Amino acid sequence: MAFISIGSNESIESALRRFKRKVISEEIIKDLKKHAHFIPPGQKAKLKSANARKRNRRRFRQQRPMGGGMNSGAGRPSGPSSR
Repeated sequence: MAFISIGSNESIESALRRFKRKVISEEIIKDLKKHAHFIPPGQKAKLKSANARKRNRRRFRQQRPMGGGMNSGAGRPSGPSSR
């Protein structure tokens, strides 16, 4: 439970900002969404696996070099020349 104490000279806006930061840092909203509905164990495993695949795909896409040299192709098929 997020709890803040308001100082005597503190405005409501700054106290509300501190409260929001504390709620985000304690991940209260994230936990609430996670427990909002029941997910069967099998479905949870499938979801975890799908998220891992998506994460790895993003990671692989970032590591791939951006072409531009002799091997960039520019839309041509690779292999021996057909001339």
